[in-house]
Amino acid sequence: MKTIFHKASDRGHAHQGWLNAHYSFSFAGYYDPMKVQFGLLRVLNDDIIAPGMGFGAHPHDNMEIVTIPLRGTLEHKDSMGNIGVIRPNEIQAMSAGSGLQHSEYNHSKTEDINLLQIWVFPKVENIEPRYQQRIFSEEDKQGKFKTIVSPVKSADVMWINQDAYFSLGNFDVDTKTSYTIQNKGNGAYVFIIEGSVFIDGQELNKRDALGIWETENFNIDVISSAKILIIDVPMK
Repeated sequence: MKTIFHKASDRGHAHQGWLNAHYSFSFAGYYDPMKVQFGLLRVLNDDIIAPGMGFGAHPHDNMEIVTIPLRGTLEHKDSMGNIGVIRPNEIQAMSAGSGLQHSEYNHSKTEDINLLQIWVFPKVENIEPRYQQRIFSEEDKQGKFKTIVSPVKSADVMWINQDAYFSLGNFDVDTKTSYTIQNKGNGAYVFIIEGSVFIDGQELNKRDALGIWETENFNIDVISSAKILIIDVPMK
């Protein structure tokens, strides 16, 4: 097993008044040659957006984009004609494919929104752009990892154009659990949304992350009640 530890306080940071962003990997004006990507995971941004503010219409192509609201409501609009609001326990997945434009705004005029924006390189380039939005309840994730994004098309997960899997889990204090890598050659990027855990002797606290590869599975000991995101991606 190989691992790389990314401490929350070592993430890139940008504060633009309306946007308070932390970058797990090099992004915008933040560059760290040791943190460009983890396998085919390119971006994991932890954004806090002020009321009524957001990202105006801008283009993307050939990137798989997953958005996970942690607090607040996000207003989405894109060039495919999709318009809607995404709330906590809802996940957005979008294949930018051959190209699209979209805007993302804090839907509330009074409350901040906190969300994770995640980009993964696609398996096939220039596919037709597509958009999905789905609810996953807290009960779905309690005491176990619930797969929310998968390369396998099915009724209860969202599809991604890559051999990658996203899983969320909520675990009580003193829980012992484990995770099995989905595909041979994949690695797992474990991001602690809330709480504290031990993995392979490494303590991880809120917003810490651990990249793990060259193993089939690993154990997780929950120190304090934890919400965990695992991004299971090809390493090349």
